[in-house]
Amino acid sequence: MTSTSAAPVSLYGFLTPKPGHADVLRKLLLDLVGPSRGHEGSLQYHIHEQEDGRFFLYEVWRSQEDLDRHNATSLLRDFMDELPEHLDGDVEAYFGAMISPYPGS
Repeated sequence: MTSTSAAPVSLYGFLTPKPGHADVLRKLLLDLVGPSRGHEGSLQYHIHEQEDGRFFLYEVWRSQEDLDRHNATSLLRDFMDELPEHLDGDVEAYFGAMISPYPGS
């Protein structure tokens, strides 16, 4: 999804680790937090661990362009290249334009 809108966009989804891969996947995900929060346009960047063992990601970006820039970094490309090795199934991901007012905007 690419648009020229400056409205905040959110990305959220679930990742299910393969048996025996939860610790590695957890570390890979947590290693993204600090650098991603430092990327221009990052408003929220959170990783949660569900009771069923899945990981839930929640991100909010100032604009689609900021999210696209973030996704083009070597940090994200390297993560995405390694991710399939640790996943049981596909990433369940959702994107959307935020329609509620974002604090401070």
